Amino acid sequence: MIISKHGRILLLIGVIAVLAVASPQGAPYADGVVLVGAGDIASCGSEGDDLTANLLDNIEGIVFTAGDTVQEDGVAETWEKCYDPTWGRHKARTRPALGNHEYQRAPNADPYFDYFGEEAAGPRGLGYYSYYAGSWLVLVLNSILPAHAGTPQYEWAKATLAANPTACALAIWHHPVYSSGLYGVTRRMNAVWRMMTTFGVDVVISGDAHHYERFAPMDGNGRIDREHGIRQFVVGTGGGYLTPLRDQPFPATEYRQGQFWGVLKMILGSGGYSWEFINIRGEVMDSGSAPCVSPRP
Repeated sequence: MIISKHGRILLLIGVIAVLAVASPQGAPYADGVVLVGAGDIASCGSEGDDLTANLLDNIEGIVFTAGDTVQEDGVAETWEKCYDPTWGRHKARTRPALGNHEYQRAPNADPYFDYFGEEAAGPRGLGYYSYYAGSWLVLVLNSILPAHAGTPQYEWAKATLAANPTACALAIWHHPVYSSGLYGVTRRMNAVWRMMTTFGVDVVISGDAHHYERFAPMDGNGRIDREHGIRQFVVGTGGGYLTPLRDQPFPATEYRQGQFWGVLKMILGSGGYSWEFINIRGEVMDSGSAPCVSPRP
């Protein structure tokens, strides 16, 4: 039995999650580092963040957020009342990313940095940083700030990739470059995406579009490129309201759903990765594995 922040009793969800999220024996890259999370999370008017936080209770590893970690606005009271009682209990292992809602009524997203601290969330006012998850390089970018060639963020990302040549790399930012949802697409990160394909970045995780969607690896123009492309996951299912999907999926879309909140669990192994999208019923709706790509010649 679990008591939600809204005072309601939630039965069995935690038990179901325990049964569903254990990695099967012999799964590809099962010896890697676990990275789990979502974007578009905390809302005092929704039970979704309670339910996804219950999933995290039974999954070890690094917790990521893909922006809009708080839904209504970014003031300190929202962090205290809406986020802290749910995903906040995993704060010590969380590496967050900024979204647009962290800036609402909160100039420079100061309460976000106050809450997580610069050691976890990157330099105050910037919010982009990198870390290692096992052998994987992880870059966290801020899609609110300019990111075209020549900007400080773009040049930082390029220099970080050049200085850390790894077989496998992953990036997280809020606004997806590609989506077949009705909302949430932006072109502001296209230049970074194209640059990252030349370095062999394997995965980009985003939120903002409030559904789950997995793509085939894509080149700098959104065309399927399984040898050198980046696979994107849209995971805007952390607990905020869900939004509709377009009638036709994006050409590179391999799986999508907009009915359930849930989290993306990834295992980052040596030479490749596996993934599971786990909904609030504890069901694995999407799963698979792939080797890391080769840098473009």
